[in-house]
Amino acid sequence: MTALVQPRHIKLGLAGSEQNWPYAAYELDQLRETFADLAEILPKYHDLSIPEMIRSTVKEPLEALGRAIQAKDSSQFTVAYGHLTASCNVCHQSYDRAVIVIQAPTVSSFPDQDFRPPAK
Repeated sequence: MTALVQPRHIKLGLAGSEQNWPYAAYELDQLRETFADLAEILPKYHDLSIPEMIRSTVKEPLEALGRAIQAKDSSQFTVAYGHLTASCNVCHQSYDRAVIVIQAPTVSSFPDQDFRPPAK
């Protein structure tokens, strides 16, 4: 998850905070694809069904993010992104990974990328 999901989560948050809606839509799509790839590559982890975990924890927050991005609504985006982040943490706590606590990014860990919308 750290190598695949976390960078997408960060970039999505940064794009949304800059109201770069086209790029946020792109990262949301990439995050969805990453979850789908994980479900296919690793369908089961110990007693955990990865596809079921994805459906039960992040499906609704990802849909809410899609609606917020479509509406270009930064308040709605912030709420939906917070819900996604909280869902990630609930999953970590449920599966003996409580030491992994995800939060909204406060700085970019991608110094070579500008997350602001392109100038028109």
